[in-house]
Amino acid sequence: MDLSPASPVASPLKALMAAIEDTGRDERRGGYSRPVYSAAERDLREWFTSEALRRGLVVETDANGILWAWWDLPGDSAAGIDGTSGVPERRGALVTGSHLDSVPGGGAFDGPLGVAGALAAVDLLQAREREGGLIRNRALAVAVFPEEEGSRFGVACLGSRLLAGAIDPAKALSLRDADGNTFADVARANGLDPELMGRDEAALSRIGDFVELHVEQGRGLNTEEFMDAAGRGPAVAVGGSVLGHGRWRFTIAGQGNHAGTTLMADRADPMVAAAQLIVAVRQTAAAQSGARATVGRLEPVPGGTNVIASRVDLWLDVRHPEDVVTAALVEKIHGQAQRIAAMEGCTVRLTEESYSGTVHFDAALQRSLEQSVARTVPGAPVLATGAGHDAGVLAALVPTGMLFVRNPSGISHSPEEYVEDADAELGVAALADALQDLL
Repeated sequence: MDLSPASPVASPLKALMAAIEDTGRDERRGGYSRPVYSAAERDLREWFTSEALRRGLVVETDANGILWAWWDLPGDSAAGIDGTSGVPERRGALVTGSHLDSVPGGGAFDGPLGVAGALAAVDLLQAREREGGLIRNRALAVAVFPEEEGSRFGVACLGSRLLAGAIDPAKALSLRDADGNTFADVARANGLDPELMGRDEAALSRIGDFVELHVEQGRGLNTEEFMDAAGRGPAVAVGGSVLGHGRWRFTIAGQGNHAGTTLMADRADPMVAAAQLIVAVRQTAAAQSGARATVGRLEPVPGGTNVIASRVDLWLDVRHPEDVVTAALVEKIHGQAQRIAAMEGCTVRLTEESYSGTVHFDAALQRSLEQSVARTVPGAPVLATGAGHDAGVLAALVPTGMLFVRNPSGISHSPEEYVEDADAELGVAALADALQDLL
């Protein structure tokens, strides 16, 4: 999508995306770095609040830091999110939305497309209501979930996990960022009460269905299976499932020492063990059909150029459609890590940081989305995703579904992430149609 300042703003979606195109730009990595509760992410939360208020929505922040912008039915209460008078009227509401935080050096669309797209869909729905083409029987909310990427505190979908009770609040509050700040301290500094965080039955009871619009984070829609005669895949797909995935931390401990005075034969170098383990991870995953395993982060301690590290922490991401296979892969990699560490005179410890099993979206909601999307994108396929989403976390408690907008590059979590204008607009139209049918 061309979001340059010189490009004409021809739609609500383009205007919304253009308004945030400079927020959180990362000059060193490229792309955007918008960790939760950073200045950039707070600016985006303020932008969302302002845009929601402009549309007449009632904006609230719940105990877990989730933003809710409510389009209530006429006569409904606009009371707070504290489980009092506002809850009964909103029970069974239709919710859409996504997240605003990013991975380090991420793309422009992962998260914000779903938030801006939801606001643009509200514009379409409000116009249809004014023209008499929409009759609503349910309230609608746009939700913004914090720390979806887990780039600051290490646990993906932290806001939705807290809401759903999928993580122990004590564990969440004790998480630390790279600067040593606990999640409890950061939450408190941003106006939240850590003692109130955790599973929120009142908020959950208000959600009847949740539908998330998201950029496709692979090239599924650009494979030959779905391409037309011109070599283009469909603009939109309906989500079918989310691949099971988790994050684990390996801590390899050795002997820190001087790089110049320590003979090669006298070393217990955890960096050498870490390097061998990274190669073993790739080989192990490549040998298992359907598996993905990645080491994307490695931190040596103390991290000096002329210092043999005393410890290396590295983070492992493993994904597979079958949860039992994921567990077996992690155990196999753990065994390899122990053997490699022993050969280098080191020790290793494995810690699970988060895990989510494979999720299949609600079948009835999926059928409804397929029928709705077909009006805008005939023949839109059902697509599995290897990426985690808040919709996947909420799926255990409420009916959830997803719509994916084609990504021609197939690249995500990178500055090269891309969505074409026409596809993005079709994604918003498909979302509006789906929401209208569900309302």
